[in-house]
Amino acid sequence: MRCFIAIDIDEAARSRIEELAEQLQQEAQLGKSGIKWVATENIHLTLKFLGEVRDAEIAEVCRIVADTAGDHERFAVEAANVGSFGRPPRVVWVGINDSGDLAKLQKDLDGRLADAGWPTDQKQFHGHLTLCRVKNTHAGKVLGDVLRRREPVSVGTIFVDSLCVYSSDLTPAGAVYALVSRSSMK
Repeated sequence: MRCFIAIDIDEAARSRIEELAEQLQQEAQLGKSGIKWVATENIHLTLKFLGEVRDAEIAEVCRIVADTAGDHERFAVEAANVGSFGRPPRVVWVGINDSGDLAKLQKDLDGRLADAGWPTDQKQFHGHLTLCRVKNTHAGKVLGDVLRRREPVSVGTIFVDSLCVYSSDLTPAGAVYALVSRSSMK
């Protein structure tokens, strides 16, 4: 099964992100043309994308995630500002302001998974919440202009108190996520 490890966000943050996404959609006036908005219930903070995981490996992945979670204290991060990857934008996101705890958690998790044979991430980790994926250049340019005109915005605090392993099933209607395990932090 296709898997990733993530931090869930609470309903209050999810609601504020939904409002922000609606504002961006209205400002861009593109409708759904060329943009695939992430369903609000699917927004999460990805720490590690594993890709295909054999059934025999799921228990080990869940154990590594539980051990990592158990070795870290709970903490909070601020979700703030809207940015993008690519020029014109290909992905639009809400950034995560991290005092260092999130980066330490992700690095520890990545290292433990590497010790178990999973490839390490080659790119530096930048915590973010994906709002949409842009499918064509015109939509990217329009959305890029909207982002440049926006004032900084805070979505609020996200409390990091557990790590989740999710499976991801790709369907024509979009990805369907299912919780495999949740491991609480100290």
